[in-house]
Amino acid sequence: MSLAVRSVLLAGLVLAGSAAANQAQAAVTPVPVGQPLARFDNLKPGAHRYLRFKQTGETVRVADVWTREVRFEDQDGQRRLHIVQHWDGVGATPSDRQLDSWFEVGTFRPLTHIRRTQKDGVAKVEGYDFKPDRIVGLKDLEGNAAKDFEVASPQPSFNFETDMEFVQALPLAAGYEASIVFTHPGGGPPAPYLFKVAGSEVLDLPGGGKVDCWVVTTDYNHPEMGVTRFWFAKTGQVMIKQISPLPDGSGVLGKTLLY
Repeated sequence: MSLAVRSVLLAGLVLAGSAAANQAQAAVTPVPVGQPLARFDNLKPGAHRYLRFKQTGETVRVADVWTREVRFEDQDGQRRLHIVQHWDGVGATPSDRQLDSWFEVGTFRPLTHIRRTQKDGVAKVEGYDFKPDRIVGLKDLEGNAAKDFEVASPQPSFNFETDMEFVQALPLAAGYEASIVFTHPGGGPPAPYLFKVAGSEVLDLPGGGKVDCWVVTTDYNHPEMGVTRFWFAKTGQVMIKQISPLPDGSGVLGKTLLY
């Protein structure tokens, strides 16, 4: 074999190896509904409260305090994951939105989701049942405005309203990318969304503490709107902060963990 031929072959092998390495590094892990999640045990009973705010330039305006509580309770004779959420407005403004969601332990497979809202003095309740091939309105929920709702789910879907706890249960690591089928109960059909670990960062905490975090990103399938960033503590993977760009580019929406 001539030197020129050997050189060409060697170059081809190097390029092929480099391409394979890049492909492996960029491999996306699908997360199917119904399989145990690697770090489900990160979910512990208790509540986390987040301050939500809007920032434009140097101006920061507080929206509300968002409470998300994880429970493990019996339902129909089985141990279930139960996540409840509510929003408390600034000052004397009462909470006007509450969510109540049930899941299979270990897999985070959604079972039911109930949303209660109040606007202009009018109360509304919406309840949903996650089936393997569709999401439908809860027929037995009194006053359910979504009792006739039905949307096809060609592949089973996770509940987008609990994405923060869901990502907490994934095996976050450098270079990790996950394709997750989510749906917003009451919205359009489920779709896969890409969440990836873009790096890590140490955040400074009030009082001089620090927390080492994975930085997770997603564009929610709308790259034109910019990228949302989450900071998940490497220990326990609780979400510490989230920053999302406003659609009009005027600023950001944020959440930061209070306690």
